[in-house]
Amino acid sequence: MKKITGFLLALLLILSVLFVAGCTTSKRSQNQAAGYSGEKIRIAIQYGLGYAPVQIVKEKKLIEKYLPGAQVEWKQMGGEMIREAMVSGDLDIGFTGQAPFWIAWDKGADWKICTALGSSPLGLVTYREDLKSLKDFKIGDKIATPYSGSIQHMLLAMAAEKELGNPKAMDKNLVSMQHPDAATAVVSKRAIAAHFSAPPYLYEELDTPGVELVLNGEDAFGGEFGFLVGSATRDFHDNHPTAYAAFVMAMDEAITFINNNPEEAAKILAPSYKMPAEKVEKYLTWPGTNYTSTPYGLLGFAEFMKKAGYISKVPKSLDEVCWENVTAAIGKKSGGLSPVEKAQYRDSNKNNKR
Repeated sequence: MKKITGFLLALLLILSVLFVAGCTTSKRSQNQAAGYSGEKIRIAIQYGLGYAPVQIVKEKKLIEKYLPGAQVEWKQMGGEMIREAMVSGDLDIGFTGQAPFWIAWDKGADWKICTALGSSPLGLVTYREDLKSLKDFKIGDKIATPYSGSIQHMLLAMAAEKELGNPKAMDKNLVSMQHPDAATAVVSKRAIAAHFSAPPYLYEELDTPGVELVLNGEDAFGGEFGFLVGSATRDFHDNHPTAYAAFVMAMDEAITFINNNPEEAAKILAPSYKMPAEKVEKYLTWPGTNYTSTPYGLLGFAEFMKKAGYISKVPKSLDEVCWENVTAAIGKKSGGLSPVEKAQYRDSNKNNKR
């Protein structure tokens, strides 16, 4: 009887241990399923209102909304530094212009586009009355772009090909300057002759007496194009699927929020730019501004850059350069915009096609 009692006590003890362990494992699984993983996401952006959706994600903590417990580390740096940091594994997601993405991809960077931000007015501006077109620029007339290989550089090359017959005709005029510094130089009429600018600096420069637009980005490209893209490394995409999904959902919510609530979005963003909210709202809704997570114009940039010698190849399929959520959205565009795309426009009834 004692042996049987001892056996039963031992069995109960084992079952109790297994039950507690099972509960602990179950709780841990539930937490992981709910996103309580303490995952760290490292994201880098640059300067300008083109990055407004990413800034909304940051300010409203939208990634944390979809992934409770996530540690989101935000960094602000130039495009070249972003490219290097992603290649070295110091970033998970980086936002750049299309051109820097293509250059890095061409060199073997293991990343793909995970979202877009939309189109924004870009333009070459000057305070010099004698500079009416690219033909008027002499060697000493310096043109500021963020860096060699930036999207502004590529747009200038496209314009040079059209006007001068040589895409690299203006390369010797280039000087690297961040947008805030270049805008200050144009407004104060010193150091440089012109600036290939982006919002909000473009708007501030054009509001300055004597500053004129030499050419705009759409004329250079030949139509509307996606300005900025967000890229995710393969390691982040493949090994952190929950975090990747949370980021994509956060971006989609931020873009929809800006398009549907520009006044509220402006109030959130105004302190970052040290501008009145009314002015930020004006810039968010400026003609030619279109926030959407679906990129377009990708192959247009790639084909030009290969032809001009800035990259050595173009993808055979967008699957090579875009993660599945992006290719799915692009694939639905046949025959018109998908409901998801329409939801990201300020007035979908007026944007039935691109």
